[in-house]
Amino acid sequence: MNAAAIIWLIIMVGFLVVEAACPIHLVSVWFSVGALVAALVGQFGGSIGWQIATFFVVSASLLAVLWRYVKAFLNPKVTKTNVDSVIGTEGYVTAAVDNLNATGQVKLGGMHWTARSSDGKPIAEGTLIRVDRVEGVKVFVTEVKEEISV
Repeated sequence: MNAAAIIWLIIMVGFLVVEAACPIHLVSVWFSVGALVAALVGQFGGSIGWQIATFFVVSASLLAVLWRYVKAFLNPKVTKTNVDSVIGTEGYVTAAVDNLNATGQVKLGGMHWTARSSDGKPIAEGTLIRVDRVEGVKVFVTEVKEEISV
């Protein structure tokens, strides 16, 4: 085995060590395959220019073609839960919302939720509200300003 092939194999092992250090992300596996192919080119007498070009072409091609599929496999689509359906709904304040005193409750679709004001302003009991976000078991709401049509 010639020196160039050995150097490429050492580079390949280096990329595999980096890959092992950060599992699941598939950061450098593409480069380790590129180094292996470059080692084969070097072993069969290819010049250093051909070896480097082969390394970059193979690595970039694998990254470009396979990353999209691997990413979809590693990060499956997140399925929305019932809690996500609460965002944007309207309801009424059943206990005054006051962020400073950590009090407040709203009724949304027949269920009572602990509530906080999104903008920090107190909201009186009986006020129509809209849910902006959900954090844990609390909904963050804003008062709905009803428009009067003339």
